Order: sequence, then structure tokens, then C-alpha cells
Amino acid sequence: MDYLLLFQAFVMGIIEGLTEFLPISSTGHLIITAELMDFWTPEKRAVFEVAIQLGAILAVCFDYRSKLTDVTRGIFHRDVASWRFAINVLVAFLPAAVIGFFAIGFIKSHLFSPLVVATALVIGGFLILYAERRTHVIKVQEVDDLRWQDALKIGFAQCVAMVPGTSRSGATIIGGLFFGLSRKAAAEFSFFLAIPTMVGATVYSVYKYRERFELADFPVFAVGFVSAFLVAAWVVKALVRYVSNHDFTVFAWYRIVFGALILLTSYSGLVDWSGH
Repeated sequence: MDYLLLFQAFVMGIIEGLTEFLPISSTGHLIITAELMDFWTPEKRAVFEVAIQLGAILAVCFDYRSKLTDVTRGIFHRDVASWRFAINVLVAFLPAAVIGFFAIGFIKSHLFSPLVVATALVIGGFLILYAERRTHVIKVQEVDDLRWQDALKIGFAQCVAMVPGTSRSGATIIGGLFFGLSRKAAAEFSFFLAIPTMVGATVYSVYKYRERFELADFPVFAVGFVSAFLVAAWVVKALVRYVSNHDFTVFAWYRIVFGALILLTSYSGLVDWSGH
């Protein structure tokens, strides 16, 4: 058994769990971490990332199991609030589903590189700073108060996250702030929107890379899946507590510093990112 590979899978799972629901880009961090560790081949890595992303999304389902159960029951009992919640999530999911279906090939072929990630991190960081420093008029205090029109706007904001380094959660959370959601409502709606978005991406990836799944790789997948699940379950709860009393400025500065560091190492020749 390759213990180094297992350790790398453990690290990748932690990175996925830490970054998936924070506005700092999980895809960007996975690209950079994998390149620095020389983790697996690109083909194997693509399949592995499906597994750990599924672990992260199941963590949301676990943390919000009561809410999801109530909504499911409400739908069958024709509860208006439950139907409104489900429709809002569906409406917000559709733009990324449609645009992603046609654009995913081009994006993965041309934009999955550390330098694109670094640039998107920096730009996104400044957008977060702008969003936090402008006058924030709250129109939607709780996620259940969201209108379908607001959900659709957030859905289009999520499409920006197809560029690696932008951050899916960052795009939806900051989009929510621009559209009048409270920080708590924006963060929680981002979690719920992640469920169909990431499940859909997982199903697509499993079908596309189905021939690359090998039984011998199961231990590596299991280590990454479990570590992503455990860390993401903690992060989701911690983020909701954090944004109840703080803004997202710390994440903005993290993005700017991290992205600038990658660009600086590239410009100085300290790290050759051009070949990745």
C-alpha cells in the first residue's frame, strides 16, 4: 500500500472540506495543492475530486438533515413554505446547469491552471471587499424569506464560479449580499444550492470518468471522502456562527494575499506554474 498516496489523499480531503463552503475557491486550492504535491495523474485526480466533493456535500445534508427532512415532508403535504424553498433552490440551480453543460469542456481545457486561479482569487477578493464596504440594505433576513426572483439572480451569480479560483460559495454568498440577503441567509442558501449543483456535477463526472474507477484505488478514495466529510461538517457550522457576528473581509484578504503569492512566485521565476 502506498502510504504517501494515502497521506496526499488525506490532505486533499482536508483541503476540500475546508474550502468548499468558504468563499475562497475549493477548486482553486485543489488544483494548486495537487500540483505542489504531484498528486496522482490528472485522470485519476479528476475521479478522486468527484469522491471528495461528494463527501463535502453529504456533510451539508448531515448538518441540515432536520431542515431537509421538514422540507421533504412539507412538499408531500403541500406546505406552501416548503414548496417555495424547493422552487427557489431549483430556480437558482438551473442557470449553472444549462450554461455548465455547454461550457464545461472549454473551461476545463483552457482555464484549469494555477495562474488563472490566482488571478480569479485576487479579483474575487477585491469584489468581496467592495461588497462589504458598500451600504448593505438587508431585504431578506432568513433563507425562507427568499423570493424566486432573488434565487434566479443568485443562480446567475453562481455561474461566474465556473472560472476556477472564483469560488462557487463566494459567488453565491457575495451575489446574495448584493441582492439584499443577510450574511446568514446568503451563507445558508449557498449551502442548500450546493446540494443539487454538486450532486449534478458528481453524476456527470461519474458517468464521464466511469472507466477510470478501479477497485484497487478504493482506500485512497475512502481516505479523501471521509476527511472531506468530517472537515466540511465542521466548517459549515463554524461559518454560520462566524457570519452571525462578522463580515467576509478576512476571506477577501486571504484570497488577495494567496493569489498574489502565486502570481509573485510565477513572475519571479521561483515556481514555474506555466507548465501546469
